[in-house]
Amino acid sequence: MEKIQGRHMPLRRSLWIVGIYLLVGWLWITFSDYLVQQWFPDPETLSRVQTYKGAFFVLVTALVLFLSLIRQFVSDRTLLSLNVRQQEEIRELNQFRESVIERANVWINVLDPEGRVVLWNKAAEDISGYPREEVMDSGAIWQWLYPEEENRVRIRERANEILRDEGEVVGYETWITTRNGRERQLSWNSRSLRNDAGEITGSIAIGQDITDIREAENTLRWRERQLSTIMDNLPGMAYRCRYDEFWTMLSVSNGCLELTGYEPHELVNNSLVSYAKLIDEACNETILRTVESAIGNAEPFSIEYPITRKDGRKIWVWERGRGVEGEGELVLEGIILDISDRKELEEELSELATRDSLTGVLNRREMTRILEEEIARAKRYDRELALLWIDFDHFKAINDDHGHAAGDSVLKAASALLAGSVRSVDSVGRFGGEEFVILLPEMDRREALETAERLRGLVSDTPQPLGNGNTVAMTVSIGVSVFPDHGESADTLCAAADRAMYQAKADGRNQVVLAPLTEEAHNP
Repeated sequence: MEKIQGRHMPLRRSLWIVGIYLLVGWLWITFSDYLVQQWFPDPETLSRVQTYKGAFFVLVTALVLFLSLIRQFVSDRTLLSLNVRQQEEIRELNQFRESVIERANVWINVLDPEGRVVLWNKAAEDISGYPREEVMDSGAIWQWLYPEEENRVRIRERANEILRDEGEVVGYETWITTRNGRERQLSWNSRSLRNDAGEITGSIAIGQDITDIREAENTLRWRERQLSTIMDNLPGMAYRCRYDEFWTMLSVSNGCLELTGYEPHELVNNSLVSYAKLIDEACNETILRTVESAIGNAEPFSIEYPITRKDGRKIWVWERGRGVEGEGELVLEGIILDISDRKELEEELSELATRDSLTGVLNRREMTRILEEEIARAKRYDRELALLWIDFDHFKAINDDHGHAAGDSVLKAASALLAGSVRSVDSVGRFGGEEFVILLPEMDRREALETAERLRGLVSDTPQPLGNGNTVAMTVSIGVSVFPDHGESADTLCAAADRAMYQAKADGRNQVVLAPLTEEAHNP
């Protein structure tokens, strides 16, 4: 109804203007003729006055018409300019909307009323693995994402309910099968889309990949269960203390003795020593900030730090507590557990992550990381470094003749020999199989060649154990590269040393070969 009334508004306005014009014209003609006849009874004069009167009326109406047209032209031009600006703003808004949808880090797709895909953003491509060219205007995506029929029927019916405007979806979780066969868990929000007439034109769905979130939650729950088990079965110290610089204990549990070596009464009210004195001095400020922040946010706090027991032994503890009101003052309540074993385990895991499981030397990933750091340091301080690429000659024959266990025994002994024959600042790593790499910081090519030759001779002169009481003679081929002569990155240095090692193999094995200079070194 409002649209119909809007369309009739210009007509009504025009009729009003015409009506007013007719009324004014009629009043002018009627009253002006009457007045003129009264004022000018002479026929000749009357005729001239009426002519002037008519001309005046025409002039006035022409002027009014002119002003009206000018106003209309100005209004039309303003409306046209406004319309152009609006169209440009609409275009920019559409571009912005499309850009936002395309760059969104959540899955966004739009379906038509038949359930065919009409919009499929990049995140949908990345998560599902299906490019938009394959899914647009197609309903096959349902079978691809949900290959199990019962599950597909259930989810498709939920989507159809939205297309029928029977509700919307918030936080609806499903598992999809991606193009590469992996499963991902998504959380969906979806609703129907309508046009200006209120007709349903499709539906929009926004999906967030929550696979990693759910895995993290499961891991967190598992860790919380672990923590609960630890708290239920391991000794610890429950406490209530003042929020002061001494962490004055008002009460402690009997676990205090096993944790700290002090009897409970020795800690309470700082009668023998304050708990603050047990804490590593370097941690005091961190602990204070953590507790202050938690109290300010009305949240519990947890923190790990070392303490010194009564017998002088240092242990790591985990503390969890919160601020509470007690007898007119703020106090802290919580529990402190000994986590020294866990800390040692973490250190062992860190060691395992950086060490080769067979030989105990650095693994390839850690060795590459150290090499990149040393290259950066050499660049910063304008220093050299050398890289030795070592390969045991005829190692396959040992495995073939004596078995892989014997080969492993040789590698263990040989790697220990190499690691024990270099400086403490040098790094020894295993890059795979029988290939080893030694990083020599601040060493030039002459020193590197001398070191490589020394190691070659050492291996050649040292029989390696086979693990069954017997030994075997071994030789190595060594390639040498030097920063920056043979490259300024980890990859180029490794490649140069590797090629030099193969040249040593080609030259007869049991040799040391220096990599040839790069073009930059020849032409500084």
